[in-house]
Amino acid sequence: MPSGKRARQERKAAGPPPPVRSKGAGGQLSRRTLAIGVAVIALVAIGVGLGIGLSGGGSPAPGSVVDFSKLTGLQNGAPPWNNGLANLQDNLVFVKLSPLTAEGSVLHIHQHLDVYVNGKRVAVPADIGIFGSAFLTEIHTHDTFGIIHVESPTQQTFRLGQVFGEWSVLLSSTCLGRYCGHLHWWVNGKPQTGNPADLALSQHAEIVIAVGKPPKHIPSTYAFAKHGA
Repeated sequence: MPSGKRARQERKAAGPPPPVRSKGAGGQLSRRTLAIGVAVIALVAIGVGLGIGLSGGGSPAPGSVVDFSKLTGLQNGAPPWNNGLANLQDNLVFVKLSPLTAEGSVLHIHQHLDVYVNGKRVAVPADIGIFGSAFLTEIHTHDTFGIIHVESPTQQTFRLGQVFGEWSVLLSSTCLGRYCGHLHWWVNGKPQTGNPADLALSQHAEIVIAVGKPPKHIPSTYAFAKHGA
């Protein structure tokens, strides 16, 4: 075993270690290649950070809230449609809603929903999202006036697709239930484009969904105060 002094002399005589080689032409990693790699890593890190920031700290992003193909018991008949409670427990995980023992108070807002099929109003049933005395979800209805109650224990973004998901009625950019084609929708009387299921629910929004022949009059407001909402 050589002494410490002799070992240092042997390492010095052996010269520097061979350069790191890659599989590319020339074999040696250039400073330019290393710089590109570092830049790519930095861009990925920035993208991840922006993604977290833009998502609202865990709020669902448009287009990713409800996958209706995973729901059980979708109502495929003609309206009126029931409140979907028969399948609510199974569908909770897919509509991303929680079984609560009481209404939340951190977020408390209301919207009004009008639904039409071929010009005829479809009743929005009572007790969507209310499973008897067992539990209720962050989004629910209490009556047949079409008022949506959003009452959550946490501050987050909820979307219209979650309402229709727990109602067990398909909603997409082209379909309402079994009716597909010529779907139109409005918010506060203004025509909209895209998928209505992605609509973020906001305070006192008047939402109209119509498939087929639209109604003669499109509501733009609702008397929320009349109902204490």
